[in-house]
Parts: sequence; C-alpha cells; structure tokens
Amino acid sequence: MHFSRVVIASRFPVVLLGLNCLLEAERDFKVVARCNDGASCFETLRSLAPDIAILDMSMPDILGQATLDVANAGTAPARLVFLATSVEDRDLAVLAAAGAYAVILNDEEPETLLQTLRQVADGQKMLPPPAYEEALSCAQTAMPEKYLAVLTDRERQIMSLVSEGLSNKEIGRRLKVADGTIKVHLHHIFRKLEISNRTILATLVVSQAGAGGTPSG
Repeated sequence: MHFSRVVIASRFPVVLLGLNCLLEAERDFKVVARCNDGASCFETLRSLAPDIAILDMSMPDILGQATLDVANAGTAPARLVFLATSVEDRDLAVLAAAGAYAVILNDEEPETLLQTLRQVADGQKMLPPPAYEEALSCAQTAMPEKYLAVLTDRERQIMSLVSEGLSNKEIGRRLKVADGTIKVHLHHIFRKLEISNRTILATLVVSQAGAGGTPSG
C-alpha cells in the first residue's frame, strides 16, 4: 500500500507527540522524522526528501526559511502544511508565496486534519486561489516599486541578510554594528513596507528574487 512519508516540526513536544500518534495510527502515513527547531527541520527535509512536511508557524522564522528552501530546491520539495493558531487573509497570501499546500488550525478536529493531509498527498493545494493571486501580485508588482524606491542601501543589505535566516546579532556581526542598531533598521523597514515581521520580509525578498529582482547587498 502506498503511504506518504511525513516530517513534523514544532517547538512543542506535545504537538510532536500528538501528531506522531495520530499519523502512525493511519496506514497511509509514515512519520520519518520529528524536529523541534527550524534548522534541524530543513536539514531533515533536504536529507530525507519526505512527501509532506507539517510545520508549526510558532517556530521562529519558519516561514521565511521555508520560502528559501522551496526557492532553492534542486528537486521537488516536500509539500508544506503549516500549523497555526489563527490565519489572516494577508497571511494566506504569504503562505501561498512560500509554496504552502494547506494551513491547519490548532483547534481542528483530527478527522479534518487527516482529510486535509490526504488531499495534500493527492497533490491538491488547499489555500484559496485569491490568496495565491495576491501573493503573485506582491512578488511581481508591489515589491519592486516599494523596496527599490523607499529603502536605503543599508536597509536593502539588512533585508538580504534577514532572508538568509540570520539573527539580529549575526547581522550585526556581519555589518560590524550593534544588534540594537539592526533592530532599529528593521523597524524602519517594516514601517516603510507596511509589514509586521521578519518572516514576511524574508518571504518578500525571495519572492522578488524569483520574479527577477535582487536586493542590493
């Protein structure tokens, strides 16, 4: 019988254990790895090449790293399914840009979760089409006009480093400035681009690169 190989990633042990028990009780899923941080998760995805990856959005920078991994994948990437406490329309657009197949809320019934995963296993994208179109629009039109026109060279440089998954402290060391200075620069970037966090920022950078543009480094 065919089964889907699954990697689960969450910083909460109870989530990892609960999902593992739920999936292992089904004949058409096999959990091949459980990860508790983003770095080990994406290393595992590259080494094991599972069919589905279930990623908890509460993990720091998980969405930005997922986008990078999908963009740089030399082979067909795992089908990404995100776990979330809540999701806004704008989040759906960002998730679609990251290559997500579905979003599952933490309060979903187990039967609904399994049904969604089976649809993903069949190749169905469960995100609403308007969100995907919005993400494409963001990558192809809004981003070049905004960030090329209103960001300074230093802000674009920091933007690129954020998209590489570096922390404020690591960026500060790279640029030889205090990490508090990086935090101030990020605040200005978020305000100028009308976004709320570094995960969305990393997604926009990768989307822009895929559309043919590159940030100044």
